Amino acid sequence: MSSIRCKAIQAALDIASHVVSARHLGEPETNRALFDLLRREKLVSQDLADALHAMAGFRNVLVHGYAEVELRVVHDILENHFDDLLSSAEQICKNLGL
Repeated sequence: MSSIRCKAIQAALDIASHVVSARHLGEPETNRALFDLLRREKLVSQDLADALHAMAGFRNVLVHGYAEVELRVVHDILENHFDDLLSSAEQICKNLGL
């Protein structure tokens, strides 16, 4: 698995956390809730929030070993959903006027 892509998932979470904190959008109880708060404020689309939810859950599996990881699933996510990470940064920047 590409360490750059794994770091990209964490970066999306970090960006979301900083935006939520700076804008006082609420106190998320989970990483997934970060993306709900961004969606509520129309900083990301519903579709993107859904994709990022899945990535946050996937990150937890990788980091905490909650379940056995299937390499086929890891490959699929990183090959077919990496653009969602890039889209999150683009949507947030655009909607913040950056």
